[in-house]
Amino acid sequence: QVQVVESGGDLVRAGGSLRLSCTASGLTFDDYAMAWFRQAPGKEYEGVVCTNGRSGSSIYYLDSAKARFSVSRDIAKNTLYLQMNNLKPEDTAMYYCAASRSGAYCFIAASENDFGYWGQGTQVTVSS
Repeated sequence: QVQVVESGGDLVRAGGSLRLSCTASGLTFDDYAMAWFRQAPGKEYEGVVCTNGRSGSSIYYLDSAKARFSVSRDIAKNTLYLQMNNLKPEDTAMYYCAASRSGAYCFIAASENDFGYWGQGTQVTVSS
């Protein structure tokens, strides 16, 4: 049984940093693309970044995130990290980690429908 658990969300001031963690069980990272999505109140899911299973390379979906966010993973711990720097109030959202339902590769366009295993989310709030 696949389980995904996020942690690390918090309230921070604009310009601050956070590192989110996503620990997955019941799967092998090599076989699954893993992604971070976020959802702000009243808005739809927004893809942040997807990491390919085998290569570990990533596709950043948010232009605003490319220069400020970075993703890494610890294969031994089955844990994915999202380092977020220079946070802005518009980054305020619930952040979700998800494992692909269709294999180890990320698609060019982000779609939550491609991901079948989701965590409960971790709240990131950035004050101005």
